[in-house]
Amino acid sequence: MSTHTAAAAPARGTRPSKSGPPKGIRRSEGVAGWLFTAPMLIVLGLFLVVPVIMALWVSFSDWTGRGSPFSSTVSFVGLDNYSDLLGGGGLAERDFGISLRNNAWYVVLVVPLQTAIALLLAVLVNRQILKGRGFFRTAFYFPSVTSSVAITVLWLFLFSASGAVNAVLSWFGVNGPNWFQDPSGVVHNLLAAVGVTQGPGWLTEPTVLNVSLWDWLAGPSVAMSAFVLMAVFTTSGTFMLLFIAALQNLSHDVQEAAMIDGANGWQRFWRVTFPQLRPTLFTVLTLGLIGTWQVFDQIYTGTQGGPGKTTVTPAYLSYTSAFESQQWGRGAAIAFVLFVIIVVLTILQRVILRERGVSKRRMRAYSVARSQTANKGGRP
Repeated sequence: MSTHTAAAAPARGTRPSKSGPPKGIRRSEGVAGWLFTAPMLIVLGLFLVVPVIMALWVSFSDWTGRGSPFSSTVSFVGLDNYSDLLGGGGLAERDFGISLRNNAWYVVLVVPLQTAIALLLAVLVNRQILKGRGFFRTAFYFPSVTSSVAITVLWLFLFSASGAVNAVLSWFGVNGPNWFQDPSGVVHNLLAAVGVTQGPGWLTEPTVLNVSLWDWLAGPSVAMSAFVLMAVFTTSGTFMLLFIAALQNLSHDVQEAAMIDGANGWQRFWRVTFPQLRPTLFTVLTLGLIGTWQVFDQIYTGTQGGPGKTTVTPAYLSYTSAFESQQWGRGAAIAFVLFVIIVVLTILQRVILRERGVSKRRMRAYSVARSQTANKGGRP
């Protein structure tokens, strides 16, 4: 063995030295990290964690909003507030059921529409051949930065009985409704147009949260439909920017390979581009789901739950229960039930949109095959 090799080899019986910084340096870095994050942790604890814990306690109490919720005059009532909402059989349960029905239709309509429109706008604006792309991005995004209160007031003016929307409909011979004063459900109106005015017994007799299945299937009211259009108009621009950012970060190699293989524009989008947008799609759907289940300011500014409680949402019902009826325990219980609904739907959405291993392997194998073919200079 050469002298150089022998010197390089470690001595027998000795342990090789571990790479990395000494423990003292690591410990000091950890302390520095905690010191840097401590101000934000304190702020989050004081203004987020502590209020949530207090609200959770209020949901199990009979606090009326006077004095401290932890005073001796406040009693622990257990699950009474939740049972009144979910199985009490009274007005509280019916109001909560109506609010869930209204909000459920709002979510079902707004989330798919705003996601599809945002993706369409992103694809169109991201095209290289489009001139003035900066102008269109700004124009489509502008409603998102406008105050929701201002947009709601504008919507009240546009959709009034003598507003611009009904004036345009009159040009086509259509007598528009008094949008924000019409409590009838859209689905029921469509069924009435074909002569169906009452549901069968198996839909009218069973109730969920003290609301019949026939009423659950009434669809959003005409008033809520106007809010649906407003939500799509104001939020599509924000999600468009997310899709544009995702599209600009995609690799063009697979697109070029698909074009060489003869795939048309729709096939390239559906089989190549769209699968790569799955993480962004999950983000957009999650943000849309959370935002639509928490809709409040439009209802408060516009209709305040009317007409006929057809625009009441759980968030607005929580507000009125606490601040107007002084039933703070019930209001907090509504908020936590809404929180559970959002969490469950988000988890379900994550399970549905999770990436499958087979799809990853297929995409990887396809990319490798195309790169090998490109190196050979021929077609497969």
